[in-house]
Parts: sequence; C-alpha cells; structure tokens
Amino acid sequence: MAFWLMKSEPGSWSWDQQVKRGAKGEPWTGVRNHQAKRHLMTMKKGDRGFFYHSGETKEIVGIVEVIRTAYPDPTARPGDPWVAVDVRAVAPLPRPVTLAAVRAEPKLRQMVLVNNSRLSVQPVTAEEWRIVCRMGGA
Repeated sequence: MAFWLMKSEPGSWSWDQQVKRGAKGEPWTGVRNHQAKRHLMTMKKGDRGFFYHSGETKEIVGIVEVIRTAYPDPTARPGDPWVAVDVRAVAPLPRPVTLAAVRAEPKLRQMVLVNNSRLSVQPVTAEEWRIVCRMGGA
C-alpha cells in the first residue's frame, strides 16, 4: 500500500462532503498539473491518502482510500490527458494536523507538503504517514 496527500479547497469539495458520499466514494477530479496527474496514475486500489483542506485552514482533516484507479477525468475537455481516481472517506483525524504543525516537526522536514506545498496530489512516505497519524490522534 502506498500513501498520498490530496488537497481540496473546502469551498469546492470538503471533508464533510466526502464523508456524505459514503462507501460509493467520489471521483477526485480537476487535477491540472502533470506531476500530480502522474501521482494519480500511480495510485492503486486500497492505497490510503490524507484529505487536506487547502485555502485558509491548511490542515489534514481525514483519511481516504482509493477505490478506483486512474481513468479519464470526466471534467476534462475531450482529448485532454487528465485523469481522476475515486476515493472514499475512511476516518476523520480526531485532531486536524495543520501545515504549521507539520513544518514544526523535525522528522517531517523532507515531506513534500513542506517542500512543495502547492502540489495538489503528493506522495507520503510510510514514516511520514505514521508521524502525521500520531499527531492527529489516529
């Protein structure tokens, strides 16, 4: 299993909306960055990801699971190379983990979120996953 971090503006798609989709999940659409697209294409069914609220709050609020691997993004124009994956909510983090808290943790200084915080879909190492889960009370 691989681990990821997936960012969404709460005004566009929030953790609460993700939870309401239940077991059927929701397509993760709208990614328009080639590096993030490559990460989506690498995802496998069963991979886990952090659900990150970007924008004003900048915090990891929950855990999602990939339930369908990459397929053409239905929100893209015909012929465009963008892809989507489907994810379902697994669990909220009991304590959201802010970007400031991640940056303050020395063991996370190499995390992509710290070094390339604008990337909307990014890998997370197993060690980073454990540390962030511990910080969030999961």
